[in-house]
Amino acid sequence: MTERATEFREPYEVPELSAEPVSRQRGRRRVPLTLWGGSLLLSLAPIAAFVSFFWTPKDPTAQDIEQRLSSPGQNGYLLGSDGFGRDIASQLMAGAQNSLVVGGLGVSLALLGGITLASLAVIRSGWLEEVIMRLSDVVYAFPVVIVALILSAKMGPGNLPGILAVAILFTPVVARLVRGSAVPLFEREFVLAARAYGRGRTYVFFRHILPNLSALVIVQATVMFAIAILLEASLSYLGLGVSPPTPSWGRMLRDAQQFLSVAPWVAVWPGLAIIVTVLGFNLAGDGLRDLADPKLHRAVR
Repeated sequence: MTERATEFREPYEVPELSAEPVSRQRGRRRVPLTLWGGSLLLSLAPIAAFVSFFWTPKDPTAQDIEQRLSSPGQNGYLLGSDGFGRDIASQLMAGAQNSLVVGGLGVSLALLGGITLASLAVIRSGWLEEVIMRLSDVVYAFPVVIVALILSAKMGPGNLPGILAVAILFTPVVARLVRGSAVPLFEREFVLAARAYGRGRTYVFFRHILPNLSALVIVQATVMFAIAILLEASLSYLGLGVSPPTPSWGRMLRDAQQFLSVAPWVAVWPGLAIIVTVLGFNLAGDGLRDLADPKLHRAVR
């Protein structure tokens, strides 16, 4: 029986207590390097987006044709200017807002919907569980980009199609993950003890099962967030994202492709922003998983 399982076995068994306080035991856990690196990379986009609400080096939408394609550091442009003379650094800061909005809202809705469906499937079981899982399989079969394109064609350009596409297609992913991991836990000793004490399946799921799945949900959320950022950039690259002149990393890449031979930095900076943000989410998710999993912690120690 794992250490995590013992904390749910009362009142029948008293867990064996360590001589050291719990806070000291937790304090000895080493933070994985992936979490440090991922958090550092991941913090850049939110910081840039937050600062852009109050300050940017220049107006991200202002055009200065005379200063078009200025190299980094030239004419007061920190990262250079694009084909319309707009400051690339200011556009990157403002464009981070769209990426985080699509990722944050889409993933939050997917987590809410997926956990709700999984709880219904696990708690009620029977025919309802079968219906929910089969519908999840059907929705999961659709590519997220295709669904986003269909929604964009129906609703028009903007962030809403991307948010809905992420929410709709990642909801079954979360539902399948939570349901598949929760079913075996209902056979564990701490759950059997809670059921013998008279606790219902609803209480057991939200009080005992779901907390044990937090590490899996966190890792899945970081992966979905990274994909959502790529989706927003893809839609903007295709002209289906936010409308100009609102800055977007994907549209910056599209506008830069005609200047690759004379001003490659115009495409390097938005591409690097996408890579760093996605990599940060993936590294942070792996680090959080390692930190939250007691088995991995004991193996390393």
